[in-house]
Parts: sequence; C-alpha cells; structure tokens
Amino acid sequence: MSLNRIRAITMRIIRQFLRDRRTLALMFLVPIVVMTVIALSFPEEIGQGVLSYIAPAVLAVMALFFGFILTGVSFLRERSQGTLERLLASPVSRWDLALGYLLGFLLFAIMQSVIVLLFTIYALDIQYKGELWQIFVMQVIITVGAVNLGIFVSAYASNEFQVVQFIPLFILPQVFLSGVLWPVEQMASYLQWLSKVMPLTYAIRGLRDIMLAGKSLTDIGLELGVLLAFAAIASVGAAVTLRRR
Repeated sequence: MSLNRIRAITMRIIRQFLRDRRTLALMFLVPIVVMTVIALSFPEEIGQGVLSYIAPAVLAVMALFFGFILTGVSFLRERSQGTLERLLASPVSRWDLALGYLLGFLLFAIMQSVIVLLFTIYALDIQYKGELWQIFVMQVIITVGAVNLGIFVSAYASNEFQVVQFIPLFILPQVFLSGVLWPVEQMASYLQWLSKVMPLTYAIRGLRDIMLAGKSLTDIGLELGVLLAFAAIASVGAAVTLRRR
C-alpha cells in the first residue's frame, strides 16, 4: 500500500468533480430541495414538532441514499471510460485503488451530508438535544458505508440505469423496515428480524437517541458498532470487486 498512489488517485477524483460544475451544483442543491419539500409537506400547526421527530430518520436515509447514488454512478463512469482498467494495469494494488476512490468520493459525500445537516438544523429550525459534533460523526459513519456500498454495487452494473435499479434492492427495503415510516416494534415478527440486519435501522436508532433523547456516542455502543462493522464489510467488498483484468 502506497500513500503517494492513494493520494494521487484521491486528487484525480477531486479534480474530476471540481471540473464538472453542473454535477457539483446538483450534488448540493438536490438534497436541500428534497429536505425543504419534506419540511413544507406537513401542516403548519403540527409541522415543526413532527419534523423534529422524523429529522433523524430523514438525515440517515439521505446520507445513505445520496452517498450510494453519488458513488455508484461516479464509479461506474470510471469503469465505462476505461480509467479503472488503466489504473489496474499499472503497479497499483487493489487497496490503493479502494482507499483512493473511497477518500475522493467520501470527501464530496461528507460535504453533501454536512450541508444537509446544517440546513436542516439552522434553516428549518429543527430542535435537537444532543451535541452537534456527535450527530456529525454518525452522519460520517453512515456515509462511509454508503460510499463503499456504491463502489461494490457499481461492479455489477453496466450503465447508470442499472445502478438506479439497485436502489429498490438495497435502499428501499431499509427505508420501509428500519422505522422511518412506523415503529419497528409494530411490524410483524419476521419483519422485525429482517430490520435487525439492516444498517439503516441502527443509524436511525442512534441518531434518534442523540437528537431526541440527548444521549452521547458512548450510550449507543451497539448502534455505533453495527455501523462501523457495516462500513468495514462494505469497504472489503469494494476492494474485492477491484479485480485485475
């Protein structure tokens, strides 16, 4: 593993995003527009209280969804343009590639999550009890898992449409079974078991404990551990898909 090679790959990804200003603008504007629409969709008399309650779940979903889309489509572009094959033909290890791409995509995915988080709290005036930096740490961990999942899934897609088709497979079941729309405890027993293997369940539970109950990261050890394990497993899966040809 070479730090110089990892840094070179990371900087190339960063320069590529910075040159594509339209994509860069959409990357930051679309989540804000979505969050604004969600906030305005509630009746005025109950909107603020309900929005503060669902904000942790929405933040977790958006970090997972947009991190997955950003990375999946961008990494597929690397494959379709032949950039990845040229890198694999050079003396670069799979872990150099995995970490280089991860850091490059992760930078913009984290920026996206931070902008949405700050917009939700300050522009939409969401009430929360925990410390802001701990909410940010949770968002970063969720984003790391989402980015690695995007790299992993893009290996099995041949175009952007196929990447989007993976959303009903990897994202939507988690949205419906992780407690976003209704409490997990009210679901059928077999659905509750399914929710226990979904990382979004622990992301939402952890963010709710911090933002609504005022707990700290030390109080949500189980949720934090599961999310870290998911991020680690996804990173290994992403590295394994980078096969030499």
